[in-house]
Amino acid sequence: MTAIPQTSVAAPAKRTPNRAWRKLKANKGALLGLAIILFFAALAILAPVLPLADPVATSWSAIRKAPSAAHWLGTDDIGRDILSRMIWGARASLMAGIFSVAIAVAIGVPFGLISGYYGGWIDQIVSRITEAFLAMPFLITAIALAAFLGPSLTNAMIAIGLSATPVFVRLTRGQVLAVKTEEYVEGARSIGLHHFSIIIRYILPNVFAPILVQGTLTIATAIIAEASLSFLGLGQQPPAPSWGSMLNVAKNYLEQAPWMAMWPGAAIFLVVIGFNLLGDGLRDALDPREA
Repeated sequence: MTAIPQTSVAAPAKRTPNRAWRKLKANKGALLGLAIILFFAALAILAPVLPLADPVATSWSAIRKAPSAAHWLGTDDIGRDILSRMIWGARASLMAGIFSVAIAVAIGVPFGLISGYYGGWIDQIVSRITEAFLAMPFLITAIALAAFLGPSLTNAMIAIGLSATPVFVRLTRGQVLAVKTEEYVEGARSIGLHHFSIIIRYILPNVFAPILVQGTLTIATAIIAEASLSFLGLGQQPPAPSWGSMLNVAKNYLEQAPWMAMWPGAAIFLVVIGFNLLGDGLRDALDPREA
């Protein structure tokens, strides 16, 4: 008997990592965003070893002191060092952003892959549930879930992650619908590859780029959401530092001690701008239509 030759299916050529990196390096805005993110990430990682004051230690002789050599960013309403609380608060904000998006991706991408690939009644059910959640404002959903789960940073991350999941379901589904009709996917089906293998080997790699871009942009949204939840008392709980809870305290002293609100507000602004700039740069660098 004549052996049947094995046929391999090759995916279309995509932008190589080196080429994408070269394009990203040429984008000054993306590099600025990456530098901002790395700066705050380094502060958050090195917080335990930096020579900082205790972020929860109070001093009744240093209440609402303006920035000085002793306290570079001033002190708050009960004498705690704002610089120390800012750096330790970066850990909470970045953790909330990254882990919330990780939860959203881990749940949303598989459902989007299954919905887009199989279609039919599975797609109908997933799409209707996704549309129902998308009809509700993101922050309102996060607040409701955080209030239901209870006030803590962990529950805030879960609430934000679940609230962001529909975005990744819809994005992944749309990308899969476009990719699954390509010739290389049809060729994989024609040689009898299992559906799971087709999804993992041929579809997921070709929808990964927009998911990465959306994830980067959603981290910025998650950081704002965590700050909002902490501001409302549903996130990081006192006395642990959080930029949102620092703003909550600072709102009562805007005239007497404006530095209490200025520094955490500036930190949130810079980190969010950093992730947005990086996300825009990644979108351009990973776009296969770009030369």
